[in-house]
Amino acid sequence: MSDRSSQLPALRGAMLALMAAVLFGISTPLVQHFGAGVGSFATAALLYAGAAAIGAWMRRPASMEARVRRSDLRRLVAMAAFGAVVGPVALAWGLQRTSGTSASLMLSLEAVFTAVLARLWCRETMDRRVVAAMALLTLGGLALVLDRADAGAAPVLGLLAVALATAAWGVDNTLSRAVAERDPGQVILWKGALGAVAAGLLAVAFDEPVPQPGAALALLAIGASGYGLSLRFYLLAQRAFGAARTGSVFAFAPFVGAALAFALGERSGGAWMAAGALLMVAGIVLHLAERHSHEHEHPAMDHEHAHLHDDGHHGHVHDGVPAGPHSHRHQHAWMRHTHPHVPDEHHGHRH
Repeated sequence: MSDRSSQLPALRGAMLALMAAVLFGISTPLVQHFGAGVGSFATAALLYAGAAAIGAWMRRPASMEARVRRSDLRRLVAMAAFGAVVGPVALAWGLQRTSGTSASLMLSLEAVFTAVLARLWCRETMDRRVVAAMALLTLGGLALVLDRADAGAAPVLGLLAVALATAAWGVDNTLSRAVAERDPGQVILWKGALGAVAAGLLAVAFDEPVPQPGAALALLAIGASGYGLSLRFYLLAQRAFGAARTGSVFAFAPFVGAALAFALGERSGGAWMAAGALLMVAGIVLHLAERHSHEHEHPAMDHEHAHLHDDGHHGHVHDGVPAGPHSHRHQHAWMRHTHPHVPDEHHGHRH
């Protein structure tokens, strides 16, 4: 094992997920601000049209990243349905009915849905520390609902719509784990284009008004950064350390959004909101403190993805080893060893 691979394997993934979180967190109060008066479906269509545009710009050569395959299409359609239609539509609807601060914090529940689904669908490990972190995040979400209860039924319904958005994005995150090894630019382009077309057609079907040019341009820009570029970092983080852990670090996004909402003049919330925020911070910190190491086996396998040759897992021979990350179909021989690891592409073993 190289010096690089002997470091905490979650570090690079955590930094990538944190960058994704900051970009998405900033987008939430901005969507509330610029999306005022814009229909929910039109908002979703504009956000993901912006994401598709940035995805097209970020595509990389086949020698550096694995291509999206025809067999990925059904998964990409499902990702677009949950992540680019249901999620943003529910968020846009909820943001128009509840406080930006509480809505931003409620987005932390996305980590809970992602972790549970990653465990059920991908068999990612969830030890007692991770379970405790998920419990704290859930309790924090309940505290936010209690905070909005005194304001009447509409803010509570808005907050529940935001919770629905987190569930949809939890499904999207888990589905995206299987295409995290593909070129992120291509994945974003396909997901964004499919989602934008579907949401746009629904906006026309429900006779939503045409957005004003200023609002449309703002939402396109927010989509490019908060949904497109953020998704690129998110996919790279999933590639580095799995769906559940990426979701947990991404739970930092709501606090970025809440801070920006406060800076924009949002002053709602009381003791329950403060308690919810503290519980969610505790859950994130607890999850990030995880360290996992034991003797494990790598079965022989053949696959394609971007990789380097200094990580202890890619020892195949080239006629001249490429200088940086590169992609091609390659084989792994059976191996047994011990080192700190997370459930990335090469560590999906059962416990």
